[in-house]
Amino acid sequence: MSDQPKNPSVWERSTTRRLFHWLFNWRGIRRLIIVLVWPVTIIGLLYGEENWRGRRAWNQYREATEARGVSLDFRSYIPKPVPDEQNFAATPFLKSIFLSNSVRLPYDLYARAADNIAETNLAKDRGRRHFTDLAAWQLAAAAIQGGELVNEHLPSQQRFETDKTDLAARAAAAPAVLEGLKPDAAVFAELRAASTREFSRYPLAYDLENPTAIVLPHLSGIKMLSQRLSLQASAELAAGQSDAALADVKLNLSLADSIKPEPFVVSFLVRANSIQIAIHPVWEGLAEHRWTDAQLQELQARFLSYDFLADMQQSLKIEPVMAVQLADLSSRMGLGVLLQFAEALKGWHVPDDAALHLLGWIIPSGWYDQEKLNCGTLFDAQMDGVVDLAAKRVLPRKVAANAAELSRQIYGDASWGQGASKAILHHRVIAKLLLPYVNGIPLKAAWAQTAADEAAMACALERYRLANGQFPETLESLTPRFISHPPHDVITGQPYKYRRADDGQFILYSIGWNEKDDGGAPGKALFDQTQGDWVWSYPPKTD
Repeated sequence: MSDQPKNPSVWERSTTRRLFHWLFNWRGIRRLIIVLVWPVTIIGLLYGEENWRGRRAWNQYREATEARGVSLDFRSYIPKPVPDEQNFAATPFLKSIFLSNSVRLPYDLYARAADNIAETNLAKDRGRRHFTDLAAWQLAAAAIQGGELVNEHLPSQQRFETDKTDLAARAAAAPAVLEGLKPDAAVFAELRAASTREFSRYPLAYDLENPTAIVLPHLSGIKMLSQRLSLQASAELAAGQSDAALADVKLNLSLADSIKPEPFVVSFLVRANSIQIAIHPVWEGLAEHRWTDAQLQELQARFLSYDFLADMQQSLKIEPVMAVQLADLSSRMGLGVLLQFAEALKGWHVPDDAALHLLGWIIPSGWYDQEKLNCGTLFDAQMDGVVDLAAKRVLPRKVAANAAELSRQIYGDASWGQGASKAILHHRVIAKLLLPYVNGIPLKAAWAQTAADEAAMACALERYRLANGQFPETLESLTPRFISHPPHDVITGQPYKYRRADDGQFILYSIGWNEKDDGGAPGKALFDQTQGDWVWSYPPKTD
C-alpha cells in the first residue's frame, strides 16, 4: 500500500513558525539589520548635524563676543581675593551672616516696630519726599516700654501714625528713637571702623559648579542695616547732631558700595536701593538747613562719584554668562538643573520626574548651544542702543521698543502656553527665563543716577544759599565755585530743570521716564514710570 502524505502539524502551519523562519535565516537577519541600522543611522546623522550646527554657530558668536572684549567665562567675573585687613566685609558681624546663612540683628526699635509704623504722610503724596514720622516711632517706643509685645514684637494690628512732622515735634521724638536703636551701636561701630578699608569682598561660594545656586544672604542684611542707619540719621538731624548724622550717612553709603564688586544684577539693585535710602536723611538735613558747608562739600563729592549707568552695564554682562552656565550644566547633569532654576526664579512647581531629568541627556548638545546662542543674541538686541555711556544717557523709548521686540521673539502673537512651546522649539527657554527681568533694569539705573545727581546739585544749591542768603535764579550761577561740572538729566542729556519758588525754595527735576516735561509735577511715585517728573523739592516754608 502506497504511503499517504502526512498532514502538516499545527506548528508547521502556524504564522509564528513562518515568521521565525523568515527572521532567523540569513536573508531575514540581513533584512532585520538593515531595518535597525537605518533608523539608528538617521538619528545619528540628525544628532551629528544638530550638534555640528549648534556648536559652529555658538563658537562663532562666542569668538565675536570675546573679540569685543566681553568674556563669557564666569570665572573672569569673580572678584579677586582681599586680605582681611583690607576687606570691609571681613568683620565679625558680616562674616557671621555666612556662617549661619542668616542675618541676626539685635531686637531694637526697628525690628519690633517697623511693620507698625504707618507713615501715612508718605502715602498721601508718594511723588514727593517727606520727613520721617519720628513721633510715630516715639509712640511705638512707648508701647514697647509698656510691655505690649507678642513674641518680642508689637502686635500686628497696632498702627502708629501722626501728622507731627514739624521740627519741634521731631526733635522731641528723636531721643526715644535714638534710645531704641542703641542695641545696634556695637554693630555700627564695627562697620564704621571697617569702612576705612580700601576693598570689599564678601565670602560668596564662587567655586560652586552651578553659579546660579550661589546664596547671597548678606543682601538682606545690608538692606536692614541701611534702613536703621537712615532712621538713626533722621533722628540725629532732628536732635541737632549733624556730625553724627553725617557719619551715619557715610557709613550707609559705604555699606551700599561694599557690594559694588559683585557681578550679580541683584547686588546692583540692592546697592541702588540702599543708596536711595541713605539719601533720605540728606534731603531732610537740606530741607531744614542742618548741614554745614564742609559737610555739604563732602556729601556732594560722594554723590558726584556715582555712575550707575556704567555699573548697570557691568552687572548685566553676567546674564549671558549665566545662560552659558545653565546650558552647559543641563547638558552634563540633566534637565533638572534648568528646572530647579526655573522653580527658584519663577516660583513654578516643577515635578521631580526622572524622565524629565533623563531628557536632558537625550537632547542633542547642539540644542544647548542654540540656547546659549539665542540668549546671547537676544540679550545683545535687548540692550542695543538703550544706554549711551559716553553721553551718560538712558533712552526710555529704545528700552520699550527693545522689550517689545524681545517679547515678540520669545512669545510671538501667541498665548503664554503657546509662547512657551515656541520658546522650546526655537531654543529660547533660557532666554525666556532670564531676559524679561532685564527690561526693568535701565529704569532703576536711571532713577538711581537721578537721585544721586539731584542730591549733589541740592548740596551745591544749599552751599550757594549759605554764601548768598538765598538760592540762585539759575543753575549756571553755581559754576564754577559751588560745582565745577554739573550733572545733566540722564533722560534728555540736557541740564536738569530748575526754578526758584515764590517762597524762596526751589524745584529741581528730571523730566522722568515718560520723557515729557510736566513742569515739575511729580507722578504717583517718587520715580514714577508712567507719569510726572522726578522731583527734588522741599515743603513750603511755614514761617
